Amino acid sequence: MLNTNSCLNRFNCFDRGRVAIFIDGANLFYAALQLGIEINYTFLLHYLTSNSRLLRSFFYTGVDPKNEKQQSFLLWMRRNGYRVVAKDIAQFPDGSKKANLDVEIAVDMMTLVDHYDTAVLVSGDGDLSYVVNAVSYKGARVEVVSLRSMTSDSLINCADYYTDLDLIKEKIQKSSSLR
Repeated sequence: MLNTNSCLNRFNCFDRGRVAIFIDGANLFYAALQLGIEINYTFLLHYLTSNSRLLRSFFYTGVDPKNEKQQSFLLWMRRNGYRVVAKDIAQFPDGSKKANLDVEIAVDMMTLVDHYDTAVLVSGDGDLSYVVNAVSYKGARVEVVSLRSMTSDSLINCADYYTDLDLIKEKIQKSSSLR
């Protein structure tokens, strides 16, 4: 595995071809909280696709249908280059809430694998290691972008390239300018 941070410019490391982006919304949200930043999703999309041909960018998230602010955000995402894949948040007897979208991410990665050259997975979830391996076996490159402290070693080890969000936060946060 090549650490993309060792390249002067990660996009000059190799021809990335057609790129498909798969963003685990909850994972990215908690990573941004940990970093103390707010993500600018336009900057993020530009960063992840720079000098590449975008096939599609997916954003996976749990939703609360009663949360108007969240609904407005998801509408903005749909209108600005993201295909939003959402499912209602389930509330458990202990009061915790969760919407697991790992299966949706895995199915979409495998369904589209013949149409992209590079998959960019924005998640640190080790449960996705198996699909990353499967996509690699089909011939696509896989880049993982996530916060190191929240990323499974198994996911990093099976990816072709890894980028730590902490190293690119200035390029993707709301208060930054597009570089």
